[in-house]
Amino acid sequence: MPRVVIVANRLPVAATVDERGRPALEASPGGLVSGLAPVHGSDDSLWIGWPGTTDPVDPALAAELAAQRLVPVPIAADELRPYYDGFANGVIWPLFHYLLERMPLEIPGFDAYRAVNERFAEVVAAHWREGDLVWIHDYQLLLLPALVRRRLPRARIGFFLHVPFPSSEVFRTLPYREQLLEGLLGADLIGFHTAAYMRHFATSVLRVLGAPSEVERLPWRGREVRLGVFPMGIDAAAYAQAAARPEVAALARTWCIDGVRILLGVDRLDYTKGIPRRLLAFERLLEHHPELREAVRLVQVAVPSREDVQAYQSFREQADALIGRIHGAFATPSWVPVHWMYRGVSHDELLALYRAADVMLVTPLRDGMNLVAKEFCAARGDEDGVLVLSEFAGAASELAEAIMVNPFDVEEAANAYHRALTLPPDDRRARMRALRARIFAYDAKRWAAGFLAALTADDGRPANRRSPTPAHVLDALADRLRATASARLLLDYDGTLVPFAPSPDLARPDAALTALLAALAARPGWEVHIVSGRSRENLERWFGTLPIGLHAEHGLWSRAAGASAWSGGPSADMAWRAAVAPILDDFAARTPGSVVETKEASLAWHYRACERELALRQARELHAHLTERLSNLPVRIVPGDCVLEIRPHGASKGNVVAMIRAAAPPETLLCALGDDHTDGDMFRALGNDDIAIQIGDHGSGAPYVLADPAAARAFLRSLLAGC
Repeated sequence: MPRVVIVANRLPVAATVDERGRPALEASPGGLVSGLAPVHGSDDSLWIGWPGTTDPVDPALAAELAAQRLVPVPIAADELRPYYDGFANGVIWPLFHYLLERMPLEIPGFDAYRAVNERFAEVVAAHWREGDLVWIHDYQLLLLPALVRRRLPRARIGFFLHVPFPSSEVFRTLPYREQLLEGLLGADLIGFHTAAYMRHFATSVLRVLGAPSEVERLPWRGREVRLGVFPMGIDAAAYAQAAARPEVAALARTWCIDGVRILLGVDRLDYTKGIPRRLLAFERLLEHHPELREAVRLVQVAVPSREDVQAYQSFREQADALIGRIHGAFATPSWVPVHWMYRGVSHDELLALYRAADVMLVTPLRDGMNLVAKEFCAARGDEDGVLVLSEFAGAASELAEAIMVNPFDVEEAANAYHRALTLPPDDRRARMRALRARIFAYDAKRWAAGFLAALTADDGRPANRRSPTPAHVLDALADRLRATASARLLLDYDGTLVPFAPSPDLARPDAALTALLAALAARPGWEVHIVSGRSRENLERWFGTLPIGLHAEHGLWSRAAGASAWSGGPSADMAWRAAVAPILDDFAARTPGSVVETKEASLAWHYRACERELALRQARELHAHLTERLSNLPVRIVPGDCVLEIRPHGASKGNVVAMIRAAAPPETLLCALGDDHTDGDMFRALGNDDIAIQIGDHGSGAPYVLADPAAARAFLRSLLAGC
């Protein structure tokens, strides 16, 4: 196994000072630390993260960290709050947990968030060596994969998100959404706890960036990003062994009172955990079932969190008020309904509570996984106890034997608590045995091993997917073009010079592109030609003032550089349009987000902005319908990248190549750039000595590949070197 470089917001230790004033390291709690312990326990791994202090790391502390293969990333006091409390926890955290009402009116801290991610990237690049696996973790570092990729193009990079990824409708409310998605797409493998989170991510990438995925693969800028589901586990055997110790059993007995059963909640005091609704449901339970008064109590551990943040202070006050109301209504001199523990608890205390509880309440409003549910089951060596689990926790996708509950429905939650308290013993044990079997089978070691195995595996790149051409080869092509006295550049437009847009009308050229084309056309002996499927109206409006050749609708129409008149046009009967147009309009009406583009000689149905599964079904149906309807007519049905085009026979970019070749001097070198199979006609018409360059990773017969329109523009700019 290659060396693993773990990158997380925090190191697995906290830097402290002992009683003698010497630096000391204390192990940090948390599921991430325990989940990655088997990986970092290997002899050669590194862990990169913030050491927990804004003070400079002195040599003594640095030596302590280095001895444990820990690499500190400094974060200054003036950037910690905007990075961590401002953007990471003030914006990303509530939004990814669907709590949009917690979002600030103005989005703070993104500049600090980006700066800290840049610093992490610099530290990773400084410590990376050939063959390392870089494994980045969680929402604080969403920009980091792309930043590392920029510095280390050959690195194998994995990213795992420990919180939910929200639905596209929620995610798209986030400012800086493009930057965050592009940051994540720098990874080779992106892991999620559940298939729903993975699906939400893929849909967001499609809606925001226009990049479709194919099952668990997402083509992106000449690479293939893989998506995977890796539900995180715990070290179940260690929990079971620790919980079975006699001292834990003795501590558990101190919680037990004859005739009083225990409902247990263990949470960080956070508004995502659903504690107020849990208290309301417990109150409703006591109202509906008087027989349970003095026969049950709720033990709620609430570990303090972000106590200096006003929202969390208000949240605690809300919980205190609810507890006071419950006590005022139901408490007796000998019985208190709620045992509120606003503090952290030791590991032994936690295990004792797990063993003493009759019912474990894990009812967050939203949670990425929630390992408390798994810890409770692992600690129950007696195979007793009942787990009540929110259907909005990631663990719900695995732990089917729990009693599932909607935490937003207080009545339903109260009924679930009552059901859990009254389950027959045989039912309780059958459920717990099944839960424990699953938790032990898919533990933390298997989670980490599965992710790293996927990251190191051959990516199974399909045969029609191709990697970008190496830089030195592109440099040689540019040298060859610059050295020729006569050259013709044949350039596709959409997907080649500009990225695809949700609607065709939105893909207008920017000023930088028009300036680049004008500069290329100004080279003596050179000509530039736009060879596009666009209408001549579009090309005239966008490029009509430039000294370049324009070829519209795949070569049906042409206009020479400097000319005002267009030549060409369809030679076949166009009566078919009257029959096809209503069909396309009907499919557009039935497929939200799709549009019909009407050109002089062809029609196109675009579905880039649609929900992908529906659009693909509709595209297949439309293709089959048109194939049958138009089988005897002189037209072609041409599938493209999120478009289905119907055009007359004879429209081919290959014809444009022949026309340009015939008008050029014999020694002229032709260079064509295109992105889809319609450009394959152009590539096939080139001579053996000409240059064909594919944009994107779908094969089309071109021997050279550039990743995306940005790379295409960079190559074209390189042709101007020395001019």
